[in-house]
Amino acid sequence: MSRAVLSLGSNLGDRLGFLASVVTALRPVAVSSVYETKPWGVEDQPDFLNAVCVVDDPARDHWAWLRAGQELERAAGRVREQRWGPRTLDVDVVTVDGVRSTDPELLLPHPGTPTRASVLIPWLEIEPDAVLPGHGPIAALLEALPEDERAGVVKTVATLESPK
Repeated sequence: MSRAVLSLGSNLGDRLGFLASVVTALRPVAVSSVYETKPWGVEDQPDFLNAVCVVDDPARDHWAWLRAGQELERAAGRVREQRWGPRTLDVDVVTVDGVRSTDPELLLPHPGTPTRASVLIPWLEIEPDAVLPGHGPIAALLEALPEDERAGVVKTVATLESPK
């Protein structure tokens, strides 16, 4: 069984449509609400829409989840010109049950997760008892973040429905 948590983000083009394309393609077992967030890293760019989903497919390992996310990014026209720059779609593998990886192409758990409210808040919404391996409960990680970082993640009225 290969269960993974994926973080989704978009700040160019049809932001909501790009996030929805992941849900349509991967058929997650759980999907958070959509949140609007200020950019992180490179701040001179449009705001992001973010969501988190939980996927489960016994035929996929952690590398297959990475490749699936990369293929969806390509289909959305993602161009990697600037680290943390604007993008049509970003699909990050946050964690895969039972897997740790130090491979530079796929670090697991994702190293940015403990400090990113844009991942922790939507993940907490769909898995309140989730634990980030090596870091602890995501609720505690979120609580440890400065209030201004948590306040910058605003829930929208949009939802991404997982196909039945």
